[in-house]
Amino acid sequence: MESDDEVIVFGTWASAFSGRVEIALKLKGIPYKYVQEDLANKSEMLLHYNPVHKKVPVLVHKGSPISESLVILQYIDEFWSTNNYTNLLPKDPYERALIRFWANFYDHKIISAIYTICESKIGNEREKAVEELSELLKIFEEGIQRDFPRKLPFFDNENNVSFLGIVVNSYACVYPAFHETVAVIISPEKNPTFLSWVNALRENPLVKDTLPDHHRLVRSLNAYQARLSSSS
Repeated sequence: MESDDEVIVFGTWASAFSGRVEIALKLKGIPYKYVQEDLANKSEMLLHYNPVHKKVPVLVHKGSPISESLVILQYIDEFWSTNNYTNLLPKDPYERALIRFWANFYDHKIISAIYTICESKIGNEREKAVEELSELLKIFEEGIQRDFPRKLPFFDNENNVSFLGIVVNSYACVYPAFHETVAVIISPEKNPTFLSWVNALRENPLVKDTLPDHHRLVRSLNAYQARLSSSS
């Protein structure tokens, strides 16, 4: 096992993407040092390690930085890949490709749709954005059920959180905060299957350990909504 000064994670408490990296490292049993960033006042170290995007998360391994959460997850899985470590991705190349496809769909379509909801005006505009997200979730549900026909698709055969589970944890697992402050982003009527998968994820100890505090997140989302209202 490596010492924590060889593995450093730059993140921030509310970043769902930082949480991905922490879950993966904990699942692998890799000790690490966590550096909490204030994104309103970014550190020189963060800007040094991620000069392109200037954002979290950043994984620094033996002095070498890796940015972007999906890239970091794949790096973690490939570097710590011996039998001593839990695999995030399966060995079969086709199954790995399917998982990467749906991970990218989740990031580029579903998370983008959640951003759109948060930035929409209350009323018809927001209702339309919520409906568009619901349709994307239906596509995701059907695709996952077709490609991975299992009861709990976000876990592996050992009941560990899978690569796709780590990805979906982002935003989905804090849906109660969004429901309280913004809108119902996961409808129990329209997307019951996806909601049941997410609720199973929320019960996982590693996921629980990385979720941001609900009340603090509610305050942050309320403040964000207030800033949007005042600027419109």
